Amino acid sequence: MKRQILLLAGVLLACSLAWAQNKVIDVRDSHSGKDLTMEEAIYKGVGYARARAVWLDEGRFALSEGTGEFFQGTVSDPLSLTPYKVEGGARPDRFDRGAAGYGVRTEGDSFYGEKDGKEFAIGLSEDRNIVYGGTMMRNEFGFYKGYEWAPDGLQVAFYKKDQSRVTDFPLLNIRTRTGELELIKYPMNGMDSELLSVGVYNFETGATAWLDVTDFTEERYITNLSWSPDSRYLYAQVLDREQHHMHLNQYSAADGSFVRTVLTEENDAWVEPQNPIWFVNETDFIYRTDNRDGYKNLYLIDARRIKRLTAVDADVEYVCHDGKYVYYTSAQVSPVENHLFRVPLKGGKAQQLTRGRGWHDIQVSGDGKWFLDRVSNLNLPAQLYLGSMDGKQYTGIGSQRDPLEGYASCRVELGTVPSADGLYENYYRLIYPKDFNPSKKYPVVVYVYGGPHSQQVQDTWLASAGMWEMLMAQKGYIVYVQDNRGTSNRGAAFEKAINRQCGKAEMEDQMVGINRLRSLPYVDASRIGVHGWSYGGFMTISLMTTYPDVFKVGVAGGPVIDWKWYEVMYGERYMDNTETNPEGFAATSLIGKAPQLKGKLLICQGAVDDTVVWEHSLSFIQECIDRLIPVDYFPYPTAPHNVHGRNRIHLMDKVTQYFEDYL
Repeated sequence: MKRQILLLAGVLLACSLAWAQNKVIDVRDSHSGKDLTMEEAIYKGVGYARARAVWLDEGRFALSEGTGEFFQGTVSDPLSLTPYKVEGGARPDRFDRGAAGYGVRTEGDSFYGEKDGKEFAIGLSEDRNIVYGGTMMRNEFGFYKGYEWAPDGLQVAFYKKDQSRVTDFPLLNIRTRTGELELIKYPMNGMDSELLSVGVYNFETGATAWLDVTDFTEERYITNLSWSPDSRYLYAQVLDREQHHMHLNQYSAADGSFVRTVLTEENDAWVEPQNPIWFVNETDFIYRTDNRDGYKNLYLIDARRIKRLTAVDADVEYVCHDGKYVYYTSAQVSPVENHLFRVPLKGGKAQQLTRGRGWHDIQVSGDGKWFLDRVSNLNLPAQLYLGSMDGKQYTGIGSQRDPLEGYASCRVELGTVPSADGLYENYYRLIYPKDFNPSKKYPVVVYVYGGPHSQQVQDTWLASAGMWEMLMAQKGYIVYVQDNRGTSNRGAAFEKAINRQCGKAEMEDQMVGINRLRSLPYVDASRIGVHGWSYGGFMTISLMTTYPDVFKVGVAGGPVIDWKWYEVMYGERYMDNTETNPEGFAATSLIGKAPQLKGKLLICQGAVDDTVVWEHSLSFIQECIDRLIPVDYFPYPTAPHNVHGRNRIHLMDKVTQYFEDYL
């Protein structure tokens, strides 16, 4: 046995030399056990770390170590845990209430208020083209809700959307006796967009003042509404439709009049405001942008200057401030790690508050004195800590056992591979097949997303691998996942490498890793498969048609086929439009690439997808039909952009069987 182990180690060492330019950060070894079923992997969630902790109030927390039992502790004695019973909550209030007790809610396209027990319409829509207080800008630009309470609770700012010029797109509802079309408003790239207004309703006067927003054209975006601490002023980040210029404006809440432009941003690629501003006193505030020093950093804005608070070449996220320090999480230790820091508002050296390698998820107590930390890394399931915001205390309060205990867990490798331009290191995870024998050859399944606002690989439990990946490794596949230029948490230049030609830099980076895999002696280079959904579906078909001799099999879900059919806010940010960037649209459209398809391709699509509408995949299928190109298609008639619930078991069985049959 010892001789066999030494022999295996020698073969692995030789194979690792083929990965010569890759850097292996860590490896999680395999252990034996039973295989996952698809239901366990996809629906029941076996194998995921579930330890978690939440604040009950400023001094108490509740935690679970993933066993189904809950315990509570206190910040004064965090190790003395007592059982905690999760009670059924009271019937939720229909209204979201501000500080003064008044309420608001949305219903349909209308926005309602409540005062002294009486409900009334703040914005009443009698036309489907007009929406009050609801979804705007297709939830881009950090948009999460259609209204914002003033600190005093006496006023509420809300959006009005006029989408009368936006084209309709039909979705087929098959659940009626004869079927019917349900029309959605879908502003396509280069076509008419929605028109936005912002009103301020005053509960004391019953009047609404409308902000006097005149920047750029009427198809401007207005986002990240922020109130001054005294509730007298409303701040808005106003962006031109082309998304190259942004004005942070101040308005009077009393009458909506424009007061001043506080700062501006401009960028030839794009400006993408994602956060409100955070006041530290009556006038000074913290602002986050990647447009000044190349990374998403925090800046203190006062009457005299704009001062960089987080002087790090890494993206950061604002957490909170206490008047003396600002607290933030950051990728400055590593792009695949997340840590909590604090830095003095007056300037000075940053202090790291979290400890240990990995990805730390942070929740701060209501009084801002403590934080709960949920951390994991490749080899470490979720661990729970209680820390003090002054950095003096950091106590372990709970831990998660191996979530794959009793199941076969395949070897997982976390590492880096150079980007195609040689300027960056891209992170990957590689899952080896069950009972891996380096003298054999194995097929490879590449799982890809690759688009903006994504990071598939992190130094978390199993390097963020999904259980379908583990299931495929149990079936004898090598599974490879890699981030590329265009994804998040790596700075502006890294993200904006995709400007005006989505897919090009992403594919180039993916191919560096894939070609290195193909060079390994235990990889069957004639059996490479690829799978992805949404942007990943676009990447799947792009890879198969751009490198037709590399990929034998692919499964693309909900794929973007041509960016001219995608929505305005997201699509124009990265691609501009067909008039200003005809070369980019021609180069990235998959319609013209259909004749280059050689491998077996299955496209899956939700038939009521309101994100990547059906026109995309059906147009590609029709092109294949017209050109007599073999292709497979499977619709999910009642699914939106993705397939959820138990239906997802069917989907992933379908995906898996396609690789089993043809790879």
